[in-house]
Amino acid sequence: MKGWSASSQLAHSSPSSTTSFWSAGPTYQAVYNGTKAFLNSFSFALRHELKDTGVTVTCLMPGPTQTKFFERADMLDTEVGQAEKDDPADVAKAGFKALMNDEGDVVAGWKNKLQSVMANVTPANILAEQHAKMAAPGTGKD
Repeated sequence: MKGWSASSQLAHSSPSSTTSFWSAGPTYQAVYNGTKAFLNSFSFALRHELKDTGVTVTCLMPGPTQTKFFERADMLDTEVGQAEKDDPADVAKAGFKALMNDEGDVVAGWKNKLQSVMANVTPANILAEQHAKMAAPGTGKD
């Protein structure tokens, strides 16, 4: 960000990653999850670089959210595609609150917070296998 300057007004940024970022080597979504890993790292680096400028950066990490994502990703036949999802308004509220409180990151929803805590103590190969079981085509109940 060398050469950039922040205005005197407070500015905010909230890139979005998701909690499955914590799943090391997730199967069936390599590009998607690689992009989320980038957003997470980018958010933390950007937050550090801008710390004295009045610009805040918060990385929002929701879990599965009720959007058209699963339909567009052709994942409606998967366990995760058919599972209960968070309300987008609740996710946005959690992200906005964290941003206004100058938090570096926020995991939206208690289930997702539990998942990210468990991911910190679960071996990467087990996380990848769990993700594969949820995201593999045809794993849904229909």
